Amino acid sequence: MPRAVAGPEIERLIQLLARVPGLGPRSARRATLHLIKKREQLMSPLASAFEDVLGKICTCRVCGNIDVRDPCSICCDDTRDPTLLVVVADVADLWALERAGALNARYHVLGGTLSPLDGIGPDELNLPALVERVQGGTVTEVLLALGATVDGQTTAHYITELLREAHVKVTRLAHGVPVGGELDYLDEGTLSAAIRARTST
Repeated sequence: MPRAVAGPEIERLIQLLARVPGLGPRSARRATLHLIKKREQLMSPLASAFEDVLGKICTCRVCGNIDVRDPCSICCDDTRDPTLLVVVADVADLWALERAGALNARYHVLGGTLSPLDGIGPDELNLPALVERVQGGTVTEVLLALGATVDGQTTAHYITELLREAHVKVTRLAHGVPVGGELDYLDEGTLSAAIRARTST
């Protein structure tokens, strides 16, 4: 087992940063060292930002987005098209689509995808609220912006069947999204092209 090279407070910071997706132990050490070297420019403002946002984070009761207000900023935006509802698996996917800037729609976050191997069935997803929103009468198109994974495609098929009697157009992202790809890792150009070339299910 490697020996600690710094005090317990610094080691704890390294261990916590190593839990962040994309950061392993080595990257966490480099990040911690950089933060320490730039504590006035980075560490203090970062600590202040964490403290400021910690008590304000909430989940939007309408769409499932994460924000500091409920309903969230997207749901409160009157300039968005209320007839187009984009269904995503996770908030990261919503943010990825927003970065692409190809849509001016409303969203619905499922909270995951169907995955029998992981014990995630329809009851674990935010499906009843989706059906309720679609049956509200305003939505005319539901865009299933789910990853091109087996679980994503299974979820898309399930939702298509679920909404069959709702008399809305159900579309999916075009095949510009690579098989096995996750939306959060795609570049904005690929996402924009996939949105523009969406097809009916």
